[in-house]
Amino acid sequence: MDTGSDLTWVPCGNLSFDCIDCDDYRDHKLMSSFSPSFSSSSYRDLCGSSSCIDIHSSDNPFDQCTIAGCSLNSLLKGTCSRPCPSFAYTYGEGIVSGTLTRDTLRVHGTSSNPNSIREVPKFVFGCVGTTYREPIGIVGFGKGPLSLPSQLGFLQKGFSHCFLPFKFANNPNISSPLVVGDQAISFKENFQFTPMLKSPMYPNFYYIGLEAITVGNGATTQVPLTLREFDSLGNGGMLIDSGTTYTHLPEPFYSNLLTALRSSINYPRAEDIEARTGFDLCYRLPCPNNNLNSLVTDDFPSITFHFLNNVSLVLPNGNNFYAMGAPRNSTVVKCLLFQSMEDSEEGPAGIFGNFQQQNVEVVYDLEKERIGFQTTDCASAATSQGLHKT
Repeated sequence: MDTGSDLTWVPCGNLSFDCIDCDDYRDHKLMSSFSPSFSSSSYRDLCGSSSCIDIHSSDNPFDQCTIAGCSLNSLLKGTCSRPCPSFAYTYGEGIVSGTLTRDTLRVHGTSSNPNSIREVPKFVFGCVGTTYREPIGIVGFGKGPLSLPSQLGFLQKGFSHCFLPFKFANNPNISSPLVVGDQAISFKENFQFTPMLKSPMYPNFYYIGLEAITVGNGATTQVPLTLREFDSLGNGGMLIDSGTTYTHLPEPFYSNLLTALRSSINYPRAEDIEARTGFDLCYRLPCPNNNLNSLVTDDFPSITFHFLNNVSLVLPNGNNFYAMGAPRNSTVVKCLLFQSMEDSEEGPAGIFGNFQQQNVEVVYDLEKERIGFQTTDCASAATSQGLHKT
């Protein structure tokens, strides 16, 4: 589920799905999960479709279909009946290639009304046969015309998610709650809402404004203006992105945050682990009997994000430092899962990643153009919504 992209795609094809450099899968060859030839309602999208133009929009939108044999006249009228050419869709570190396909999407009801089923005909998605570092398929939740919210018609309403802690990552019996439509934005009076900023450069993405960060009970560190406003070209702002793992902050503010954390933590540094992992702040913590459950983590200072509109989000305890492996010799190493923003003058000034969104219900109220936060036990929420098989 990716708020930082629009395309929905699934592993696809009549042969095996090829995942290149996918560490999660040893053999790098997976049986495809969807085969168009077995679906009588599935068909390849055409060059005359606006979706075909959208998927190839990084090029001249008519280039690919012109190569495929469409006349300019038929392209301008949207009447070319040739198949939409294969696409390549790029993410931060990965890329996928496939064909734009349509089929009927069946959306099942909530736990309170499980028998309600809605069918969405001609749903457009990527039928992907080969990927690089993208192993399992993505649902695009951006604001563009290809996204799931756009195609299902709740782009003017909203959605919410509550990400489970990473310790549940390999548990097939529980899923993070995801709610779409009216139910996602109703009865949220206890939430803190910050305005959704509009980026003129990336209008399909979700931006918020960060004002300051507080470490523990210490002084609040003001952040650069670029994290809460855009320049004349549309650069800046803080992107909130469920598809980026770690929160990224710009220099020199990021280094100032590390300094504040170092002065508040008394554990010995694990500089060898820092060198090996690329994380900037790692510590060795006592872990009696090599039992992580016996580890006291409250000694790390809290980190509070202050967003526009006086919103203060104290990150849950497990959202800052994470164990880099199993304990050894009654010691465990934990590293800060924040990173420095790549030095670039283009794009967002910072990213609020999904690791810092664990155990936080995040509400995207698209009707009122605001984003809300409330710390929540997402595993309990999953159980109450029937998403935990016992």
